[in-house]
Amino acid sequence: MTRVLVVDDQRLVRDGIKGLLDLVLDIEVVGEAADGEAALAAIETRRPDVVLLDLQMPGLDGIGVLERLADRSDPPPVLVLTTFDDDELVLGALVAGARGYLLKDVSLEQLLHGVRTVAAGGSLAQPAITDRLLRTWRDRDASPSRRATPVGLSDRELDVLRLVASGYQTRDIAAALHLAEGTVKNHISNLLTKLDARDRTSAVLRALDLGLLDPPRAG
Repeated sequence: MTRVLVVDDQRLVRDGIKGLLDLVLDIEVVGEAADGEAALAAIETRRPDVVLLDLQMPGLDGIGVLERLADRSDPPPVLVLTTFDDDELVLGALVAGARGYLLKDVSLEQLLHGVRTVAAGGSLAQPAITDRLLRTWRDRDASPSRRATPVGLSDRELDVLRLVASGYQTRDIAAALHLAEGTVKNHISNLLTKLDARDRTSAVLRALDLGLLDPPRAG
């Protein structure tokens, strides 16, 4: 049985999703939440296997929830479910650690596939910056201030930056690079300072504008 928490600020949407999932034998809706703070509390008490998370909510929004979960020792996988097909929101959700991303007009079969996939440890959208997103941000008109060259990043900071852009959480970066979590947090703090960014998503967007995440050119 896969335990699901439904997080959406619209009661009608929550009721609709719950009604559909209640028809399925291997999925149980164990709780609902109408905002980010309530979602975090429900995750603690309900211990869901999967969180279905809206992005646009009053107060703490969906990306804020993902960022707060990133600091927890064993957060549940999150499947973002939203009405917005927006590149920046997609990027923000993936960078913050979402394991999947679906629009609310998906079919029940697609929703069930998504829930089962992330519950099993998979992902619907590879947690990395896709070619489409790279093209979108590279092709945007950028102001001179956004194109200014930042203080140089060390090789290790670039390693951390690439993993952040791929949706890795702090503990996963530490494991991948064989570093202490405190060391990773220090690197991330340095990245935010050098890239003049307020959070991880802003840092990745800034890095995209500067070409720091472009793949190396062939010989």
